[in-house]
Amino acid sequence: MEEFEREPVAPASLKPGRYFAASYAGEHVAGTEFVIGAMFVSWGVGAGDVISGLLLGNLLAVLSWVLICAPIATDTRLTLYAYLEKIAGPGFIKIYSVINGILFCILAGAMITVSASAVRILFGIPPQVEWYPTSMTFVLIALGVGAVVSFAAMRGFSFVARFSEVAAPWMIAMFFVGGAALLPVILAGTPSVSSVGSYGDFLNLAETSIWVDQGTEMGFWHVVAIAWGANLAFHGGLGDMSILRFARRSSYAWYSSIGMFIGHFAAWLAAGIMGAGAAMILKTPLTSLDAGEVAFQALGPIGILAVIVAGWTTSNPTIYRSGLAFQSLHPAWSREKVTLAVGVITTIIACFPFVFTRLLDFLGIMALVMAPIGGLIFAEHFLFKKIGLTRYWRAATGTALNMPALLTWIASVGVAALLGYQLGVHVLFLFVPAWLTAMVLYPVLASAMGAKAVDASQLAVTEQAERERRAAEQSYLDSDAKSQLAPSNTNRLFLVGASLSLLVAIGLGISALISGDLVRFQSLIIWPTVTYFTFAILLVAREAAAQK
Repeated sequence: MEEFEREPVAPASLKPGRYFAASYAGEHVAGTEFVIGAMFVSWGVGAGDVISGLLLGNLLAVLSWVLICAPIATDTRLTLYAYLEKIAGPGFIKIYSVINGILFCILAGAMITVSASAVRILFGIPPQVEWYPTSMTFVLIALGVGAVVSFAAMRGFSFVARFSEVAAPWMIAMFFVGGAALLPVILAGTPSVSSVGSYGDFLNLAETSIWVDQGTEMGFWHVVAIAWGANLAFHGGLGDMSILRFARRSSYAWYSSIGMFIGHFAAWLAAGIMGAGAAMILKTPLTSLDAGEVAFQALGPIGILAVIVAGWTTSNPTIYRSGLAFQSLHPAWSREKVTLAVGVITTIIACFPFVFTRLLDFLGIMALVMAPIGGLIFAEHFLFKKIGLTRYWRAATGTALNMPALLTWIASVGVAALLGYQLGVHVLFLFVPAWLTAMVLYPVLASAMGAKAVDASQLAVTEQAERERRAAEQSYLDSDAKSQLAPSNTNRLFLVGASLSLLVAIGLGISALISGDLVRFQSLIIWPTVTYFTFAILLVAREAAAQK
């Protein structure tokens, strides 16, 4: 389980594009989608603002991965923590890794809570919508779910990606069919709309009974900020260097569009439909329902499995990142043991649903804290040489703490916080001024405090070693004769079986949309689910064995 925690990823360990397609689909067509998609409904954001805002915001998120995170990750082949230590020093990384790791623990804990919210239905436990648990059985469920997630994260990036390869296609189908199955419920409860035969009819229904504009402060730009900033810690904040360092090419970052436009667009819309439909069925305000209840009303028993898997596919890579963060504190620490400890902490956090109930506020704060790090790394990596400063100048001085970097981080968060408290700028927007402040301020402070005075020749040996490493990597990729083996007949059978199972599931969703027979749909959707997972697990297991 070589994870290259502190050195560049070896060329032979680089992964093909399908790993990243699965990883982004699995992580972003997942547990948070049930939560955030329903929030737009309960907040009273109009349908037009939701749809157009998600389109723009998700495009900005994809471009952030493609233009900022992936080029740095594939150029250095380092984790965020190893590269930040190179730039800012071991003193800085000890501060940052603790804060970063804690934030990731809390986020992963929220996703475990989402999974546990589904399991609690089997035991008749009431929805956990307070910040604290109201049932000891729920606590035990959260501990069990957390154990599974921690095991997966301990196994490393390849295992996490394979888990997503199995889960992601099915999760995409479940969001689609769940929304389709509950749309007739909403239509039946909306006397002013008789049918949905066009996009205009759907928009009319959506504005009347799903995303109803209630005149709140939330509007188009808030939706843009949510879609762009929800994963700012991963793209603009460079957290996904830990994932994309394994990519053979920087262009693999375009696979993030699968997660954004299928997950954070289509799945958020589907979750909103499911949330509105579930509230109608139960005659209960949506704010009193959790993700498990919403999915159960749409998909029946399979909804429980959908939310469990959705929570896993998000929390697995998040705990993996958190383990890398804490492992960076001490080179001698085992990543597996550190990840296990992180999993224990995360699971304890998951027993308290406080992040689940305030998820977007937490994501806004997380983006604010981590945005300046992305801005200052971007400045040193791309701008320093262009403006006459020495890249990696801190290493030449031998100091343990890059003081301009620390001051930049503090000042950038301070500027953003001032805009929030004094001018009333919403927390969802603050990551933009924080990132830009860091990008501009760090070169100024670094120039005044040593980056301009350092003789670049002192780093000539290091620079030459980096050029040789990149050349060797490119040579390996260019001459890689290990062409992919043609799939065996057995693998083709498994692939066809899994694909047909998904088509049957989608067909059932369309049938429920037309007939409005929700009970029949919920009883039948079990069977294509069983056959899909049987074929998909066998397929991925055989492919993994063939690569060893």
